Amino acid sequence: MPERTDDQLRLRATLASIAPGTALRDGLERILRGRTGALIVIGQDKALDSIATGGFTLDVPFTATGLRELAKMDGGIIVDKDITRIHRAAVHLMPDHTIPSEETGTRHRTAERVAKQTGFPVISVSQSMQIIAAYVGDIRHVLEESGLILSRANQALATLERYKLRLDEVAATLSALEIEDLVTVRDVAVVAQRLEMVTRIAREIEDYVLELGTDGRLLSLQLEELITGVDAERELVVRDYLPTGKKRQAKPEALLSELEALSPTDLVDPGSVARAIGLGTGEHLDGAVAPRGYRLLAKVPRLPSTVVDRLVEHFGGLQQLLSAGIDDLQAVDGVGELRARSVREGLSRLAESSITERYI
Repeated sequence: MPERTDDQLRLRATLASIAPGTALRDGLERILRGRTGALIVIGQDKALDSIATGGFTLDVPFTATGLRELAKMDGGIIVDKDITRIHRAAVHLMPDHTIPSEETGTRHRTAERVAKQTGFPVISVSQSMQIIAAYVGDIRHVLEESGLILSRANQALATLERYKLRLDEVAATLSALEIEDLVTVRDVAVVAQRLEMVTRIAREIEDYVLELGTDGRLLSLQLEELITGVDAERELVVRDYLPTGKKRQAKPEALLSELEALSPTDLVDPGSVARAIGLGTGEHLDGAVAPRGYRLLAKVPRLPSTVVDRLVEHFGGLQQLLSAGIDDLQAVDGVGELRARSVREGLSRLAESSITERYI
């Protein structure tokens, strides 16, 4: 999944400012109920002043009721970027008419052109269609009722729960295979694939939560519970199987970016996933690979990441870590006798539980 563009990031910020529970959303809904239209620009500078004529200079605190009353007049309303003050009202906006617009209504066409010309978010409330549309750069986003958004969000959450369950299964299988030294490229690719799928669904739900505002608090808690640790697991998997050699010195961040950039079609192909995370050409999925041990060491309680890095660097791989004794572990800088015993016992417990779960 490609990273969000600047316009998409600005749209998210705008949606957060007009989500249920905010003063601006309250004002917009009052305008809808009053069956009047409105055109609201969020932000002000010289570029905007140059295309705004007439109206009244107010510079008063922003209130939902004030916005509703000012919307009764023709013209646009200009508020500050933090939506704390109303600067002007009944303003006639005259953006560059050569800016392309697919809108047919005068208010929406003006809103789109002002957003493109000034870079400020513009909110348009349609009197006849009874809709609220946000224009940010080249993006037009129509606000929907919370009930509709919540319905889609709950469907996505149910999908996420199924995918997370499957992720837990393949991750547990990978842990057992790592301990038995039987990991193949396919095993790693499947886990990376599931991690990316869960991340993409979670991102979609995050957008719903943002747009729902106070109506999405429960959904936000459910999402947080489901995806806790997923981002860390993605990085650990990539670090565990990071390609070595002069020709392939890719960083985990770069490989994760390649994984995120995969199309939905490529993501379901383990070969494409394997290529994205640097595991060969993706044609030899049954080839053996060996982990460095980051994933399992991360499961050992109270073990700092700096010590994990030293242990991996010292022993070079998970199998060497599993066979290391307490004296061997103590030879690593920062690992005393107590920590060495903790690592030894922690890895032993993980090995026992992983194999038990796999075969029972």
